[in-house]
Amino acid sequence: MNSKPLSNFILLFVVVSSLTLLTAFTAGATELQSAPDFTLKSNTGENLRLEEQQGNVVIVNFWASWCAPCREELPHFDAMQKEYEDLGFTVLAVNVDEYPEKANNLLNDIPVSFPVLFDNQDQVSKLYDVRAMPTTVIIDRDGNKRLTHYGYKSGDEAKYETVVKALLRE
Repeated sequence: MNSKPLSNFILLFVVVSSLTLLTAFTAGATELQSAPDFTLKSNTGENLRLEEQQGNVVIVNFWASWCAPCREELPHFDAMQKEYEDLGFTVLAVNVDEYPEKANNLLNDIPVSFPVLFDNQDQVSKLYDVRAMPTTVIIDRDGNKRLTHYGYKSGDEAKYETVVKALLRE
């Protein structure tokens, strides 16, 4: 009886099993990435620094006044801000319009209770690799990016809320 086909099968099985285990461990062992720190002027005139929020769960939402999905999303973030603020949560809405007046005009129609920051030079947007409007980044209490989401469609706010709740419990 020739054992060569059996030994080849066993060798193939060992290789495939090893690769499967390696892939599983690698997927589970992704390293957390620190959120880049930034300081931007807010709609109240004061400078606000992300690092000052360490210890809180933070949503950094990049938006523009011309972006229809951004307009739909802002009230959801405001509701989350009001519901979870006392638990150590905040939203930082980073407006990317060239002229802050455009953002302020929109905020007259859609008032929010969280800080609005102005990145009219796109410096912070580049740090966060913003590729779509809106872009939402959720940061844990230790300052690590835990979720980056490009774009918005109705229902995405439920996903954000699930992640925020989990991070508030950590």
